[in-house]
Amino acid sequence: MDTKHILVVDDDAGLRELLQEYLTAQGYQVATVADGMAMDAHLAAHVADLVILDLMLPGEDGLALARKLRAQGDMPIIMLSARGEDVDRIVGLEVGADDYLAKPFNPRELLARIRALLRRSDSTPRASLETTKQSTYRFGDFLLNVDTHDLHRNGMNVPLTAGEFNLLHVFVEHPNRVLSRDIIMDLLKGYERSPFDRSIDVQVTRLRRKIEDDPNSPMYIRTVWGTGYLFAPGGNSQ
Repeated sequence: MDTKHILVVDDDAGLRELLQEYLTAQGYQVATVADGMAMDAHLAAHVADLVILDLMLPGEDGLALARKLRAQGDMPIIMLSARGEDVDRIVGLEVGADDYLAKPFNPRELLARIRALLRRSDSTPRASLETTKQSTYRFGDFLLNVDTHDLHRNGMNVPLTAGEFNLLHVFVEHPNRVLSRDIIMDLLKGYERSPFDRSIDVQVTRLRRKIEDDPNSPMYIRTVWGTGYLFAPGGNSQ
């Protein structure tokens, strides 16, 4: 198996050195930079498998950088912050981070989260969709083509990441049913559970932004509190 490349973006030189030494000892290839400009320069020349990103940085902060990275693809992002308030964690996850860890933290906990995210990234959930009974699904103004992995609304393409597509495919194949997070993870074959897992909720938030007129009052992907989610293809007419 290829050595995974981790990029640490943090302006604390001591923490960068500690993480580089610790994660290198765990078998990872680790690079460290102090700010967003150095991150951009590094990623222009190297491919990273995961980014560890501090929230408070000089210049562009971690939220802006996470949003930029997420717009470029599905690379796993773990956000670090000396501030552990819920609002910081929620905002960090909503802008694109896959996980959030408050400083100070146990390096072993960070390692567990890295391993979980990389296992998930290495999985191939698309293969689990090859036996679909349909090639297209309609809901509201949308048409999902599972053969081409395209979503269109009134003929206009709606860009989806691989994770968003796979999640939407699960929903359209199981309409009007309450799906717990565990069931969704089982349906996304190859998805690795983790005691720190929040990514189903994160992906739902991102997907709602793509298909809901008002993501705060969703018509299609409805939250069933304490249970999970229900996909209502009829929207308000349901």
